[in-house]
Amino acid sequence: MSDKNYGGVNVEAARALAEIVAEKNLGEITVTAGNCTITVKGKKCPPPMGGMAPMMTAPVQPAVSAPAAAPAESKKEVPQGKVIKAPIVGTFYAAPAPDQPPFVQVGDTVKKGDVVMIIESMKLMNEVTSDLDGVVQEILVQNGEAVEYDQPLMILS
Repeated sequence: MSDKNYGGVNVEAARALAEIVAEKNLGEITVTAGNCTITVKGKKCPPPMGGMAPMMTAPVQPAVSAPAAAPAESKKEVPQGKVIKAPIVGTFYAAPAPDQPPFVQVGDTVKKGDVVMIIESMKLMNEVTSDLDGVVQEILVQNGEAVEYDQPLMILS
């Protein structure tokens, strides 16, 4: 047995995954290659009052903290209207690039299929399109803010 393998697991690969978990403050990462699966769990705890996105691999923890924070947020942040919600966890960006204008602003008319924002998740820029027609009444998040899955982001009338 060499220093780089332990029970068929490449120790260097496991160390690299552990570094990724630590650098990105992840809760867990799992990689499968052939018949070998490596899971590295981090020390990430859910942030107080839901300030950041919850870990997707530990649904019990967000469920414990979410009911305390969600009702207060939903009462003050979600006015009546059509709601565009985050389809994934990530970082909200209002424009395609920092030096370009936002996709939409309050008062703009949006049609079904229009790109209304970008959510960066795992270093990938995901264009989010509207599944509704309407006029933008309110944008509930700031540029560069972390968003959770299914979090209300925009209100249309």
